[in-house]
Parts: sequence; C-alpha cells; structure tokens
Amino acid sequence: MGPSEFKLNNPPEDLISAVKFGCKSNQYLAASSWDGTLRFYDVAANSMRQKFVQDAPILDCAFMDIVHVVSGGLDNQLRLYDVNTQAETLVGAHDEPIRCVEHAEYVNGILTGSWDKNVKLWDMREKRCVGCFEQNNGKVYSMSVIDEKIVVATSDRKVLIWDLRKTDSYIMKRESSLKYQTRCIRLFPNKEGYVMSSIEGRVAVEYLDHDPEVQRRKFAFKCHRNREQNIEQIYPVNALSFHNIYHTFATGGSDRIVNIWDGFNKKRLCQFHEYDTSISSLNFSNDGSALAIGCSYLDQFTELPASVPLPAIYIRYPTDQETKQK
Repeated sequence: MGPSEFKLNNPPEDLISAVKFGCKSNQYLAASSWDGTLRFYDVAANSMRQKFVQDAPILDCAFMDIVHVVSGGLDNQLRLYDVNTQAETLVGAHDEPIRCVEHAEYVNGILTGSWDKNVKLWDMREKRCVGCFEQNNGKVYSMSVIDEKIVVATSDRKVLIWDLRKTDSYIMKRESSLKYQTRCIRLFPNKEGYVMSSIEGRVAVEYLDHDPEVQRRKFAFKCHRNREQNIEQIYPVNALSFHNIYHTFATGGSDRIVNIWDGFNKKRLCQFHEYDTSISSLNFSNDGSALAIGCSYLDQFTELPASVPLPAIYIRYPTDQETKQK
C-alpha cells in the first residue's frame, strides 16, 4: 500500500452506511454507521475530530457546509450537527426510517428519502419541511441530486426524476433496466443521465433525453463477478461515485473490489487491490483528487467467515491514469 492510499484512524465499529467528503474540500470527511455514530474526520491529519452518538443506526449523512453535517437513520429523524460547538439539533422526521440524505445546494436545503415512500425538502434555517415528493408507492432506496434535478430509485424497481422546484409531480418515471433490486443511483455530473447498480453484479448507464439517437447510447454491463471452481460468483454492487471533473465513475462491490469506469467509452479504466471486506460506500471529493472507500462486512454470505473483518475507511488519492478517460 503506497502513500497514495491510507487507512483512517478510529473507524466506525459496525457497518459503514456512508462516507461523504465536505463541500469543495478533500480535507474533511463524515461517516455514518450502524453503530449509531456520526464521525467527522480531518483527513489530512488522519484524525477523528468529532463523534456524535445516537441510539439507532444511522443510514446516511451529508455536509450542509464545512462545519454542519446532517444525518438520518432508523429512528426516522433528521438531525443537524455543528462540528465546532458540538451542538445537535433535531430538525424533523419521517414516518419510517430515513434511508438517504443529500445536500440540495441549489436551494441550500436538505433532501431526505425515506422508507415511508416520500422525499422531503427541509429549510435548515427555519428547521422545517418545505416540500414533499411522493414516490409513487416505492420505498426510497437511493437518491441523487445535482442543481434542480433529483433521481430517486425505489423498492419497486422504479426510477423517478424530479425537479426540485416542482413537488406536485415528477418529470419522468421509469422502470429500472436492471432485473434485480437497486442498490445505488447517481446522476451524471452534467445531469444528462444516471448510473444505477443492483444486487446482481450489474450496472446500467441511462440517459434522460427521449430522443431515440440519445437512447441508443444507454447500456448495462456485468461487473463484480468472479469464477471459483467453474462456478460464477455474483456480488451486489453497493456503491457508486462520479469523478466530477472527468465524469468517470467508481463502483464498489461485495467482492471487496473497487473499479473505475469510463461510461462514455464503455471501458474499465482500472481495478484497485482487494480490500478487507465488502465495499459499502464510496465518495469522490468534489475535485476528484481523493476517493473515500468504506469497507464493511455486510452479512451477505451463506457461511459466516471464521473472523468477521472490522469496518475500515480508506482514503485513496487516485492518479489521472486511473480516473481520466483514455
């Protein structure tokens, strides 16, 4: 392991649900976990600066700005944390657990997606819900927002595309092109489409424009699979993250592997080494200079390993060779 990658000190003690870099920075990182903690790291110093503890597992987190982080989890509640003062504020709640939390920079609000089949928009100054997007009968499993555009992947294998300014109706509703349960969805940085992954070692690259010429560019591919004694092992693709500058993307699977892909030229650019255990979360920093890799044992295999690997967060500084389109 060269200087281009290192392990963070004081990782969570249970499944890492999310790793997220601070806005416009590769120095600060937030991590949420099933151990009920939200941790704030100074990556450059490799130190945990703050730890907030809840009674229930935290399923996602997001930076509001460099000193404010929000979280949602199994207690249905949205919380705001001030890293400097250690203050913690209860902002609001859903009727069921909150699965996804995203910062909607466009309106300086927070979006939460829940198993109660709704996405809510929160005004963080007034600490109140200012909009509700009903997800047409599907639990929210994954969500992505860039500017005014939101994509939501639901439990019934649907994808709903929304405009942040219009809560009364979605712009588009699609059936997932993947046959099995969706794990993750992420908008292209240019908002022209999205990438989604499933539990069955597969990723789809989709475009929003209905023009038949544009639709011809969509495709799906198999990944995070291997052959053992002539039997194909197929692993869930749990995590996706885009490089905002090069528009390439990383996938992380339960096969302990991280791959970088060029979706426009349908090529794999590189594959990192095998990690300790399943990749549960990935996040490129805003400028693509750093990639946070959350590794957690996800209890997906029929036989329990002799010793369950401990959760770990790796920070990798990928080269252009690894992330730039050839």
